[in-house]
Amino acid sequence: MRRTAAAVAGGLALVAVAVAYGVHQVIGQSGEAPDYSGGGAGSVTIEITPGASAAEIGQTLEKAGVVASAQSFVEQVITRSKESGLHPGRYTLRRRMAAASALDLLLAPSSRVVQTVTVPEGLRTSEVLHTLASGTGIPLKDFTEAVAQPRRLRLPAYAEGAAEGFLFPATYEIEPGMTAIDLLRKMVARFRVAAVKVKLEELAPRVRLTPKQAVTVASIVQAEGGVPADYPKIARVVYNRLARGAKLEMDSTVNYALNRHTLKVSMEDTRVDSPYNTYARPGLPPGPIGNPGESALTAALHPAEGAWYWFVTTDPRRKITKFTDKEDEFRKYREELNRYLGTN
Repeated sequence: MRRTAAAVAGGLALVAVAVAYGVHQVIGQSGEAPDYSGGGAGSVTIEITPGASAAEIGQTLEKAGVVASAQSFVEQVITRSKESGLHPGRYTLRRRMAAASALDLLLAPSSRVVQTVTVPEGLRTSEVLHTLASGTGIPLKDFTEAVAQPRRLRLPAYAEGAAEGFLFPATYEIEPGMTAIDLLRKMVARFRVAAVKVKLEELAPRVRLTPKQAVTVASIVQAEGGVPADYPKIARVVYNRLARGAKLEMDSTVNYALNRHTLKVSMEDTRVDSPYNTYARPGLPPGPIGNPGESALTAALHPAEGAWYWFVTTDPRRKITKFTDKEDEFRKYREELNRYLGTN
């Protein structure tokens, strides 16, 4: 907010204009700022832009027919010492309101029209950017250019300059004037909060991983898992294979390499030349294959105890996943999945 003196000066100028042209249908005595009485009627949405002064907000309200004069609103703000209580955003008010009533609504959280965008768990960064562009109206190009400048995103050092895995899935409020960089930074900041909550940096070494590798495991768990209850078991399968020095052979990583989503991964697909192809290369892929949520991060850090070496989601529609340490059972489960895929 600008200083109160500036707000008063702006308001007095508006009063001078009002007096010069006459103010009609208002309540107020001579010499007083024109004001309506009562709580008004109808509905009107106004927007307070970042950095707007009380006088500028008053002008917006007057032009929208909410208050009779900007000065009446400014006087209420000053009298009640609310100069710092007005925040950017879109608000639903009524027409022809007393300035005091208009201020009451601007201070009431229920009056704020909140624009939000929800990013589901497990989306790849390219999918996150499309979701953000569609949900905010900010051009996709802005998000693409922002991700191409990872240093500006305030990523944790262990992200090694890549956003994949660190754009935390959640619902975000879109504030007036917010840019693509602003929103992506907000997502990274939210990841940091989750990382502290699950003790990522503290617990990753206990599962013999770096923080980035733990996020990579979480992204695989998120992509492979059907229901959160299965996530710790999937994580254990990953760790059991890593302990043997074996290939992970995860379809999700092949799909990432091929930039697609499918349950039908062929033998030809598993030969794709990519560092993310865990059928061809041992160990973890070089980075996350999506942006995991808190449940998947927790599972990566707290895997279930068990000797499972395979798992198959035999019924994707009902999200039924079966685990085993016996190869013959694994083959049986694969046949169940193939029958499902053949009829769906």
